[in-house]
Amino acid sequence: MLSPNQFHRFRPRLIDALAGYSRARFAADLGAGITVGIVALPLAMAFAIASGVKPEQGIFTAIIAGLLISALGGSQVQIGGPAGAFIVIVYGIVQRYGLANLLIATSLAGVLLIVMGWLKLGVLVRYIPVSIVIGFTNGIAVLIGLSQLKDLLGLPVDKMPADFFSQIAVIGRHLHSVNWAALGLGLACLAIVVLWPKSYTMPAAHQGWKTTLRRWAAHVPGTIVVLVLATVAALALNLPVETIGSRFGGIPQALPTFALPEFSWETARMLVIPTITIALLGAIESLLCARVADNMAPQHARHEPNQELMAQGIANLVVPFFGGIPATGTIARTVTNVRAGATSPVAGIVHAAVLLLIVLVAAPLALHVPLAALAGILLFVAWNMGEWREFARLKHFMLPYRTVLVGTFLLTVIFDLTVAVEMGLLMACGFFIWRMSQLFSVRPHAAGELPPGVMAFELFGSLFFGAVGKIEALPAQLLPGTRAVVLEMHRLISIDTSGIDALQQLFRSLQRSGVALVLANVNEQPLGLIKRSGFADEIGHEQIVPTVGDAVLDERPAPDERSAG
Repeated sequence: MLSPNQFHRFRPRLIDALAGYSRARFAADLGAGITVGIVALPLAMAFAIASGVKPEQGIFTAIIAGLLISALGGSQVQIGGPAGAFIVIVYGIVQRYGLANLLIATSLAGVLLIVMGWLKLGVLVRYIPVSIVIGFTNGIAVLIGLSQLKDLLGLPVDKMPADFFSQIAVIGRHLHSVNWAALGLGLACLAIVVLWPKSYTMPAAHQGWKTTLRRWAAHVPGTIVVLVLATVAALALNLPVETIGSRFGGIPQALPTFALPEFSWETARMLVIPTITIALLGAIESLLCARVADNMAPQHARHEPNQELMAQGIANLVVPFFGGIPATGTIARTVTNVRAGATSPVAGIVHAAVLLLIVLVAAPLALHVPLAALAGILLFVAWNMGEWREFARLKHFMLPYRTVLVGTFLLTVIFDLTVAVEMGLLMACGFFIWRMSQLFSVRPHAAGELPPGVMAFELFGSLFFGAVGKIEALPAQLLPGTRAVVLEMHRLISIDTSGIDALQQLFRSLQRSGVALVLANVNEQPLGLIKRSGFADEIGHEQIVPTVGDAVLDERPAPDERSAG
């Protein structure tokens, strides 16, 4: 019977954060929320456009998911919304299954995330090897950068394909039609975002009017500066560049409307892989982001992974009903939130309110935003997203780590994230089995002098299905005239059923040769499985002794003699 303790108890971090909440903390959260809301606006639009959907879908996702994740989540300062990591996934789903099925897959992924949190599976995400996470993160960053070349170069391509090589081919065929105005504007925007001050504090030794100016400039997000300058430049110079208005017709100055997508079980079966992909990536990204926030703000309580998963699930379940796309924890906005002085989830709620206010008041201004400017912003996001130094550090690591990281990276770029993670996990498991099998060893026992005809061996490590070959090779190591074999198992820390089967086969092989088998100093886990499997009854309980000395204290009967008696 299942115990209630086996399931997560739903309790948002907001409830605890509001205990003793003060006016000073609200002022800090209000300032942080306004800052993050302004930062989130261009990113939400850029992520949506790069994902193959309308810009307002990204904004509505940032508003609704940002509100739900902050209000219901398990982190003190995490900000949720559309994320760069989802760009490649969402674009591929839209191209293959259509927008309506993307919305269905997102809602189904939300249900899956809720179940994962309820079953306390949040801790399992931590078991994904870091080599896999770095591999697919860098792969996604490369694909994001590649997907932005079309708008950066101003190429007249109606729709980009979803796969890597096809995108390269399409870009190559249209290089003769580069829009130099778009390219110049995009590169200028990229340069501004890269060079714009990002630190609020400066060392005391560098105080002065320039330092003060840089400190104040850092409070204005570089992405907002880029959008304003690029829009003004495009209008003032009448640049022939594509804008949000020319491609999408603008952003509606209204609240999103509730609509139920058509659903059938036939459709649900077709969307199993996209659903798992969205849920898996959302879980990984959100919990990684929450860990980053914990490290940056150690004064706050650490995040509760299962509560965070449930909040992510609720957000992804709800946003498709308003035309939204998948959402997760976002590192860039969360870092901005922490640096701006956020103290509680109230800052995330304020950020959602700020975005809503911008949509209601200033949506028409987005008509003239050049797409090349958004491409420049996303190229900066892609560069920051990748952990490129890890490629240079590969020479310091062993072959398994290098193989998994590079393999996951290439599979993400060439195929897709689902294949990359599946194959990465298979490679990681294969290397782990190989490594554990190398750690298991069978060595001659050197403690004391043994009676004639007795050989003793020590077992080290874990005897599992990947290491049984070393037990199977043991009979070939016996000297002529051997009457008994003692296995000293004090350093055998664990055994599985394949290991038990190998010991049974060893016992039967020795029995046919008239050689006795004795197990000495067996640890708790191996001994428990030996008894439960029936092997103790087969070998005889008297053949399991506390020490090697007990095994040779008196002559153990050979198997044929014991059975005859």
